[in-house]
Amino acid sequence: MNNKELAVKLVELVGGKSNVVKAGNCMTRLRLTVKDASKVQSDEIKNTEGVLGLVVDGSSYQIVLGPGKVKKVMDICAEELGLPRDSAAGSWEENKDAMKSMQKQGPLKKFIKTIADIFIPLIPAIIGAGLFFGFASLISTLQGQGTLPAEGFWQVTQLFFAMIGNSFLGYFAIFTGINAAKQFGATEGLGGMIGAMSIHANIVAISTIFGLYDAETPLNSILTTGKGGIMGVILAVWILSKVEKALRKVIPDVLDLVLTPLLSLLITGLILVFAVMPVTGYLSDILVSALSVIINSSNPVVSVISGYVLAALFLPMVLAGLHHGLIAIYAIQLEVMGGVSLFPVLAMAGAGQVGAAIAIYFIAKRVKNKRMMKVITGALPAGFLGVGEPLIYGVTLPMFKPFITAGLGAGFGGAYVMLTKVLANAWGPSGLVAIPIMKPESMLNFFIGLVISYVAGFIITYFVIKDKDVEAV
Repeated sequence: MNNKELAVKLVELVGGKSNVVKAGNCMTRLRLTVKDASKVQSDEIKNTEGVLGLVVDGSSYQIVLGPGKVKKVMDICAEELGLPRDSAAGSWEENKDAMKSMQKQGPLKKFIKTIADIFIPLIPAIIGAGLFFGFASLISTLQGQGTLPAEGFWQVTQLFFAMIGNSFLGYFAIFTGINAAKQFGATEGLGGMIGAMSIHANIVAISTIFGLYDAETPLNSILTTGKGGIMGVILAVWILSKVEKALRKVIPDVLDLVLTPLLSLLITGLILVFAVMPVTGYLSDILVSALSVIINSSNPVVSVISGYVLAALFLPMVLAGLHHGLIAIYAIQLEVMGGVSLFPVLAMAGAGQVGAAIAIYFIAKRVKNKRMMKVITGALPAGFLGVGEPLIYGVTLPMFKPFITAGLGAGFGGAYVMLTKVLANAWGPSGLVAIPIMKPESMLNFFIGLVISYVAGFIITYFVIKDKDVEAV
């Protein structure tokens, strides 16, 4: 079945074009929101050739197709079959149905989904910026060691790469403000301005006037540039959306274009600087301190245990969709610590998945299960590159036992990575392609952690999974 045939089949199985509110995709999943879930033929979707899995959450259907393929299928769905892209505005009936489906979710899931929807569109930029920042740091380190010359070509290359990396990471708050405004229904330009205000140099001058700035230890200031970080920006933009909507109800139409943005920025700006930033900054400091007890512990026993548990339990979090909530923690760590220590540990989960899949491949070959061998062969390259969903939904989860053994194997890599204090410049895919976004001094230990997870996932799975388990799938 080619991509066009698959797209047509999937649209038919979800109830046709008229039943689709919006369509989009991530790296591996085709994401469809439907009006009437009773029209969706879930079992037929799962059994369709080319579909690796299906995740259902209310009226949201996430069809796992794998990297590369999903983008091609999505383009066909939008450009040839006429499905509305995620960014397209639907009718009021569609918006009402979407809101109803959101109301059926619990508060925690709604919060996590909102955070995910803010950050997921930024992931390509996060990865790209992290890679260039990592390359720039590596060149700088080699220059300091005398391996590379400090001037000429390598000096220009280091400066150019650092410029690309900092063009996003340095203005992360602005991009977050724009995306948060999209989610909360505020004006996107105003959301970007709120993000820019939080990192503006005048914050220090204002803080000093009110005696809130600690010149000796700026990070300990009650108010300073970037205080409260990304979560402060998101909260402030949410407040902006409420202020802006309230003002539009009372300001005459003829004055709306002038007064609404003026008053919205004034009111929200004051709340941001004198309330949101100090409060969220205090909470961020508490969170980082609490995480440091576990993640940055000087006690090797604590590091090993915490690293093992975090990596081993990450796959169930992915399955439940809770892993998107960790993005906020990554962002806080990046701002406060200058790097992310949690991501490298959790990245081992995907490596354990790869090891488990290789073990199943050998067992499948022994019992002559050619279908399983074909699925694993197709999904393994993506697994090595850090995209684990094809392996999760196509191999380990349907068998269940390997889903557990993969996590147990990943724990050993997580323990090693935590023990050696691996630090990343950003976050993104969790496999071999993540090596360049690690700090230069952490690259080797991250790779060793991956190998440990591959091997441990393979060994545990190979000796736990029986021939009959593979024959039955």
